[in-house]
Parts: sequence; structure tokens; C-alpha cells
Amino acid sequence: MTEHILIERPEAYPGVQVILFNRPEKKNAFTRDMYARMTNALHMANGDERIRVTAFLGTEGCFSAGNDVADFLAVAMGGNMGTEVLDFLAALLHSEKPLVSGVDGLAVGIGTTLNLHCDLTLATPRSLFKTPFVDLGLVPEAGSSLIVPNVAGHQRAFALLAAGEGFSAEEAHAAGLIWKIVPEAEIEAATLATAGKLATKPPEALKITRALLRGDKTALSRRIHEEARHFGERLRSAEARAAFEAFMRR
Repeated sequence: MTEHILIERPEAYPGVQVILFNRPEKKNAFTRDMYARMTNALHMANGDERIRVTAFLGTEGCFSAGNDVADFLAVAMGGNMGTEVLDFLAALLHSEKPLVSGVDGLAVGIGTTLNLHCDLTLATPRSLFKTPFVDLGLVPEAGSSLIVPNVAGHQRAFALLAAGEGFSAEEAHAAGLIWKIVPEAEIEAATLATAGKLATKPPEALKITRALLRGDKTALSRRIHEEARHFGERLRSAEARAAFEAFMRR
């Protein structure tokens, strides 16, 4: 539903588009409709010169609990997987404008991995980054199996993506997965101020610099699709179905 993703352009920060997760009753778990709305917002930013930066924010105490497990279970039971998630990942990868995120509290699954595509991520001390893919009978997504080892090394990548260990904000910062830790009361203001500062910079110079820093996207795009192929297969596996059913019985 559209109210679960709010798209805002704060008057105090010209050039900034905010994608706000607004489903706190479900810990901001993403549905297919929510992915589609975020994808549309990213595409809109690419085509609108008035938008210079996109910022992601969750609600107080929760960034996102990841993909809605009910959607996973529907696929496991024979439903259509759809293209919404892969479309969103492609939109992240091919965003032409800088991406900033502000994480407060829980960041699970895609709630962690979408930050890997952001240029600057701020987080509060109570934030927890966790990717229980293997625990759900699944595999990493969003290119995380390529990005995290490159940034944090094999040991930390294995702990996060395979062992399912949660990373505190301090651990994520030490691993190079986030930029800065700020107090809970300041996360929204600090995230918007960061985005607003980027929006004031010469846009073409910033665009070129960002592209140079990110480099060729070919390998990452290939890895995203390779992960998606395995992910789709795993969604329909017996062990994944058992894990989803157990989760829904909690």
C-alpha cells in the first residue's frame, strides 16, 4: 500500500528526496508493493534534475525487518515470485544520484544489504545489522556476497552472511559497512543534513566522482543476478518452506 512507503521532499533540504519506510506495525518489512514504490522513486530521481540525492529512513527504533516472510512463504507454496525485488535492486545499482541512509534499530536482510548500495550510511548505537539468509534456507542477495568481502574481508563477511551473526553499529562501523554513528535523537536530522549538504555540491562533478569511486558495475550486476537465481531456487526448497512456516508460527 502506498502509505507504507512515503516519498517526501523536505522544504528545508532542497534537492533531497526521502524514501520513508512507514509500516512500523510489521517492523517495516517490505512487500512487493513497497519495493515497486521505492523503485519508481529511484527512477524518478534519475529523470528529475531537481532531485540530487535520495535518502532512506525508517521509523523510530526500526529501519526494516527485511522482506515480508509472508511473501516468501507464498512463493514457497507455489506462488509467483514476481520481479519487484530484482527491479528494486537494479534501481539501486543504477541510481545516478547519491544515496544516503539513516538506520535506527533493527536492520535485517534487505534492511542491511540496501545500505551496501548507499554512499553514506549513518546509524544509531542501538542499530543491529543482521542477515539470517542461511537460517531461512536462503542465500545472500543484493550483491552482498561480492560487496561485503571486498569491504570487510572474508571472516566478517562469513560471520554476517553465512553464520547470521548480528553486527552492532560499532562492529558495522569497524568493518567499513557504515560511515558514522549518531545518537538516536539525531538520526533523522543528521541523515537529512548529510543528504542536504550533498545536494548543494556541483551535480556533474559529484556524479563523475561517484562513478569513478564505484567503478564498473558489470561484476556486481552479474553477482546480483547469480544470487537471485539461487535465491529463487532456495525459496522453493523444502528447508526454506519449513523455516518460513516455523517463523510464521511464532
